[in-house]
Amino acid sequence: MKVAIIGGGLAGSECALNLARASIDVVLYEMRPEKLTPAHRTGHFAELVCSNSLKSTELHNAHGVLKREMEILDSILLEFAKLTAISSGRALVVDREMFSAKVSELISSSPKIEVVRNEVTEFPEADYVVVATGPLTSGSFADYLKKIVGDRFLNFYDAVAPVIYSESINLSKMYFKDRHGMDDSIYLNIPLNKEDYLQFVEALRKAEIYEPHLREDKDYFEACLPIEVMAKRGDDTLRCGPMRPDGLNPPGENREPYAVVQLRAENRERTLYSLVGFQTQLKIVEQEKVFRMLPGMEKAEFAVYGKIHRNTYLNSPKILDNYLRLNSMDRVFFAGQLVGTEGYVEAIWGGLLVSYFIIHLIRKKSLPELPPLTTMTGALLDYITHYPYEDFKPMNANFGIISQVHFRIKGRDRRIYKAQRALRDIALWKERNLSEIF
Repeated sequence: MKVAIIGGGLAGSECALNLARASIDVVLYEMRPEKLTPAHRTGHFAELVCSNSLKSTELHNAHGVLKREMEILDSILLEFAKLTAISSGRALVVDREMFSAKVSELISSSPKIEVVRNEVTEFPEADYVVVATGPLTSGSFADYLKKIVGDRFLNFYDAVAPVIYSESINLSKMYFKDRHGMDDSIYLNIPLNKEDYLQFVEALRKAEIYEPHLREDKDYFEACLPIEVMAKRGDDTLRCGPMRPDGLNPPGENREPYAVVQLRAENRERTLYSLVGFQTQLKIVEQEKVFRMLPGMEKAEFAVYGKIHRNTYLNSPKILDNYLRLNSMDRVFFAGQLVGTEGYVEAIWGGLLVSYFIIHLIRKKSLPELPPLTTMTGALLDYITHYPYEDFKPMNANFGIISQVHFRIKGRDRRIYKAQRALRDIALWKERNLSEIF
């Protein structure tokens, strides 16, 4: 048996490594570095192109629950993320270069994985095919997919936050603090008074943006709006969003600032910091002018400028079955953000889940039962494959999609109950379906 995987991002890498662990032959196709996407910079597998945060690890947070489920399911990339973490706080923040280097090393050294560095323009010959080309699928392969599934593609735009060299900023005008008080060593804060904040918001509104020469309308994912788009929604939008001052009192002060800009360490050496929540499509010259208005950023030098790129995803409920296979070709699976999930953890999750579906098919000659809707895994899969309306959009892990609790508990207690139930049920699902396939 041979499985062809198209795409060496997070989903494709997780899928390939888990299949190889089950002694299944894999051919992994990756077009980088010969052909880069608008966001990727290297040919490494599992390159992180936006933030270096894999979000919360807490059990009352949906991403924390999804990661715990993936730990139970033995995710390989999640283990690498923990090994390369630069924080032990409430979020799993990784050294992006170290992370992708470790994944690349394991893939390259695996005797069960053949790596082919070519752009794929059609489904390769194999017993099973996994399409994990991600939201930056190449134009040629996207055209091929359109011929297979029809014009059932949707597009939205995702924006990247700038990354600053730490040696170029004035730390005397900033202070280290985590708004949750858990890991004060990786978050730098720039406090703003009302006057400075409103001037910054007005500058964002007036700044010129880069308009990509693409025909599609910009349809932003609401959880990742460009900073200048948020600024135009009202004076208080930013200070109630990424610039909220909650829990960020300066040292020795009892009052919160009017607004706060947070910078997060991008690597263990703390030589790079990203502007948290500052995804942008401003022109480069405007980014330099506007962001240098911030105290301590007057001489900031940019390692990475914010930018905008097109993300592509399938109208999955229309064309995929319960197991993320093409309705018209049951040997072809899809995984990662191309199916309509949003986020790093969700991409890894998709590759992991599809790998188990394929392993079960090869070992047992049948598919496993579907994960229960009481789990984040089952609920997210159900959303992707059974969304009932016409306006299908990408989805993060969240407690709203998990089966409801029918008794009176609210708030954090309700989330904790759902989380504990999810971990119990995913462990039972694993025992029933995956315990004998390796």
